[in-house]
Amino acid sequence: MKPKLTIYLAAPRGFCAGVDRAIKVVEMAIEKWGAPVFVRHEIVHNKYVVDGLRAKGAVFVENLADCPDDRPVVFSAHGVAKSVPEAAEKRNMVYVDATCPLVSKVHMEAARHAENGLRLIMIGHKGHPETIGTMGQLPDGQVLLVETVADVAKLQVSDPDKLAFITQTTLSVDDAADIIAALKARFPAIIGPRKEDICYATTNRQAAVREIAPKIDALLVIGAANSSNSRRLVEVGEKAGCAYAQLVDRAANIDWRALDGIKSIGITAGASAPEVLIDEVVQAFASRYRITTEIVETAVETISFNLPRALREPK
Repeated sequence: MKPKLTIYLAAPRGFCAGVDRAIKVVEMAIEKWGAPVFVRHEIVHNKYVVDGLRAKGAVFVENLADCPDDRPVVFSAHGVAKSVPEAAEKRNMVYVDATCPLVSKVHMEAARHAENGLRLIMIGHKGHPETIGTMGQLPDGQVLLVETVADVAKLQVSDPDKLAFITQTTLSVDDAADIIAALKARFPAIIGPRKEDICYATTNRQAAVREIAPKIDALLVIGAANSSNSRRLVEVGEKAGCAYAQLVDRAANIDWRALDGIKSIGITAGASAPEVLIDEVVQAFASRYRITTEIVETAVETISFNLPRALREPK
């Protein structure tokens, strides 16, 4: 007889409004202009989603230079540096910006602070496309990057009274709070956003993991290794007391030996992981255990974003 297992499904989990919008942008671009439509960088960080769009006619490239002049190009949900659309316009390319509106809000904050004569400090992960895109809203060297509390101590600024900070939208809420506290302690005059830049979806998914952590023997986060918000969910689970937390692309990647003997497991998914992969994982457990499923809901998400005007206008 199969052993018993209680599955605690975190809610909210999976797709956020920005990801949903970005995927629709690519699908509608293909529908409007036909294949191929080029996409600069993975539209969202999930192989299943990217492969599905590739099958419909999307071509994923890392640089605008890899796109022909006569085909449309979509910029990913993570956002791009100002130089990218400028280069597209110089080449008279048709382009659609699928940047998440919450990332665009951070871009506007950065520009506003710079106009007010403030030096920018960004809390983010070096090399992540969102960080590159946000720092690229201003000229090179205008934005200082900090990844940890220790980085704050090393900062060298010309005028400590003329500083502002912004953050990547997919950070750990707790880690970001620690870094912000360090910035405010060192630079009391520093200006921050009226409402923190970490997006609602990141915040909500982390809160749901904290809620289920005391109930579970292990945590599975469904998401890609290059997905910042998915990796943060693993870290949040570990900090909340999960003895074992694992990031998996999909059911085929589950390390079953590491889960031997568990009686309960929490399942969540990063903001770029579709529900079909969550269902797949639940079915994989159902094939090995007699499962009881409990949904742990900590927030209800009703946010949606308008699609870019270029896709709403006739061809």
